[in-house]
Amino acid sequence: MVSNASNQNFFRTLHECGFQNPDSPFLTPPGGPAWSYGAIDALSARFAGVFAEAGLKPGDRICVQVEKSAENVALYLAALRFGLVYTPLNTAYTREEIRYFLGDCDPAAFVCDPARAEEVSATAVFTLGADGGGSLMTAAQKAKPAPAIAVRHEDDLAVILYTSGTTGRSKGAMLSHRNLATNATTLHEIWGFAPGDVLLHALPIFHIHGLFVALHTAMLNGSEVVFLPRFSVAGVKEALARATIMMGVPTFYTRLLADEAFGAADCASMRLFISGSAPLTAETHRAFEARTGHAILERYGMSEAGMIASNPLHGARVAETVGFALPGVDIRITDETGAPSSPGVVGSVDVRGPNIFQGYWLRPEKTATEFRDGWFVTGDLGALDDEGRLTLSGRSTDLIIAGGYNIYPKEIEDVIGAVTGVGECAVIGAPHPDMGEGVVAVLAAGTGDGALAKEESEEKVRAALSALASFKRPRKLIWIDALPRNAMGKVQKAALREAYKDAFATD
Repeated sequence: MVSNASNQNFFRTLHECGFQNPDSPFLTPPGGPAWSYGAIDALSARFAGVFAEAGLKPGDRICVQVEKSAENVALYLAALRFGLVYTPLNTAYTREEIRYFLGDCDPAAFVCDPARAEEVSATAVFTLGADGGGSLMTAAQKAKPAPAIAVRHEDDLAVILYTSGTTGRSKGAMLSHRNLATNATTLHEIWGFAPGDVLLHALPIFHIHGLFVALHTAMLNGSEVVFLPRFSVAGVKEALARATIMMGVPTFYTRLLADEAFGAADCASMRLFISGSAPLTAETHRAFEARTGHAILERYGMSEAGMIASNPLHGARVAETVGFALPGVDIRITDETGAPSSPGVVGSVDVRGPNIFQGYWLRPEKTATEFRDGWFVTGDLGALDDEGRLTLSGRSTDLIIAGGYNIYPKEIEDVIGAVTGVGECAVIGAPHPDMGEGVVAVLAAGTGDGALAKEESEEKVRAALSALASFKRPRKLIWIDALPRNAMGKVQKAALREAYKDAFATD
């Protein structure tokens, strides 16, 4: 594990930027004190020493399900430094869901909250709590630091990000060191990061938005990061006074606007607000600009591609568009035959570039179906105007995005459909004033010997749903006589979405 000039490990790129000023503040939690770049670097080297003593080797996979903390960031950097394939998991996932991921990924090590250590089995299990405690920290205090940066090729895997699929089973998107590096350096440039920029970070770090888009650009800039454990209106308003850039999901902005006291004075030091992970409505875009004087910069990306497009830093940021393809990235719109569509015509959004993932872990057949003529078929629908600005108009799947999290109905429908007393169900998304979309389950009661009273069935449904992460659970259960179906027997979800579009109107 010797670093050299040909080493294409993405950690080397990061280390040669922000970490060259070890005394500079890096992660500053509420109330401080700040973790310096040097302190995070030293801790990551100690974590790497733990990996070495545990017998891990470059190319091994490490799954991580721990709460947001500075120590968690050091763990991610240690995995990169050591050459491991980092696999972050949503902290809301249940024991049953975690077992699936561990079985699919087959990691050499798993890092989890101390309270969950007995729930899983893996080759090596370490614990790391939100307070920085746990067996990993204990081992790090005793381990010999391993500061060397593992030699990796740009096409070697750096990360596996699990993303839900329409079959109800998550699939792992494989990202290389080149994928991470090209996306991060491009975003750092086009969003104008400069000395003195301070990033306000209220996102989770098991997700591409908070972990890669936000932290990578900050580290490339050597920026201080005001590191909030989670979003709260009060916490963000206080932190804005120290920041120049904020990245968030649309829910962040709608919640800030709901505070009548929030306004331009809170944003006096800010130069840029960025939104992603879910569609930002024109209403929110206009209201935020009117209240603060700042036009939110909306961008477009996904786990399989990192960031794909962005509204410009300098120039018009048009509401309900996601801007132009990033430098080095190509976007095309195609019809159902794969032929290019004319400007303004809605079709499949296909992309290609150095940011595109290497495929799905252990799913070569699925990977093959997602590419067409060397282009990745995103599954989104959209149109390009004459200038090349992309407007997204929907999704070709039933994907629901609530609070920035992707939710696929099939997984929820499978859980509900197995409940005695439920004849059939369909899960849809409905507009939600806070989350963007809320999950709605439309159910029809069973008949015959298995029939139960609606109240009894609903109790069983909610009990079954407890096996899913909380953000996936339907906020509303609506009972009807029968689901609408077309002549081929397919449930007409478009009709359901129209019928229950106001499900959260009074919430």
